[in-house]
Amino acid sequence: MYKYLFGPVPSRRLGMSLGIDLIPQKVCSLNCVYCEVGKTTNLTIDRLEYVKYDMVITELEDFMSKHPKIDYITFSGSGEPTLNSKIGAVLKFVKINYPNIKTAILTNGTLLYDKKLRTELLPADVILPSLDAASDRAFKKIDRPSKKLNIETYIQGLVDLRKEYKGEIWLEIFLLKGYNDSKEELQLLKNAILKIKPNSVQLNTLDRPGTKEGLVPLTKDEMQAVIDFWQLPNVEIIASPKERDSIDAYSGDIETAIVETITRRPCTLDDLHRFLGIHINEVNKYLGKLEANNKIKTVRQERGVFYELKHK
Repeated sequence: MYKYLFGPVPSRRLGMSLGIDLIPQKVCSLNCVYCEVGKTTNLTIDRLEYVKYDMVITELEDFMSKHPKIDYITFSGSGEPTLNSKIGAVLKFVKINYPNIKTAILTNGTLLYDKKLRTELLPADVILPSLDAASDRAFKKIDRPSKKLNIETYIQGLVDLRKEYKGEIWLEIFLLKGYNDSKEELQLLKNAILKIKPNSVQLNTLDRPGTKEGLVPLTKDEMQAVIDFWQLPNVEIIASPKERDSIDAYSGDIETAIVETITRRPCTLDDLHRFLGIHINEVNKYLGKLEANNKIKTVRQERGVFYELKHK
């Protein structure tokens, strides 16, 4: 079992993706209300070697020696991957040693104001940054950032990335009712998108409980109304977890293990991660599909959100 690698995880956007997790749970520059991984325990913009380069490379070499069939090596995980000061070195190692495998960076994008970081990420094939708000008020409400961040610098970092980066930029925007779905906020987001010029814009909304109670997702019709309002090219709604059924490599064994575990007793995401030895991001993928298929439900208790079997 690997500590810093997870998957390969089936993804509609990236095919079979091997995840590299460079950050301990939960170190991040944001504390988003909708985060399914959990509350941020270390809210910071300090770039440090949170996970040692040599330890990641050792695991990666061992995994790749088995000649796995993967489409992407993806930098993501339990927190914000660009906080790791060695992300550029790990990316460089991957590009040199596994040139036939594409690379992707899943980032909240908040640190892209840093010229050094942007330079480190230039070898990646795809960068998937987030932008949930274009006003400081909405930014603080939905993303609850480090006090050292502001929305103007955040957006400018994404604009500068587009000027310097030759690969694909897929911008993800997470929408919540009452947070960032007003006409005013949507217009500001459209203005930001026009400045950033991403290759695509991917709309997402709440799939399972976040870190705050009472969050309301947008319906598919409401998401489509946003697309109609923007009148921009290359905007799409991210597929629901149920559509992962169509991916051949989706593991029935992992799904069965999760179901059998929560049949015995309700579990949090972290419980399942520890009991099954499966990375949190990987567990999340399967929980999403199980809930979309009406097999499990969530119950919020004092210790957090618990998953339990849904009895029909």
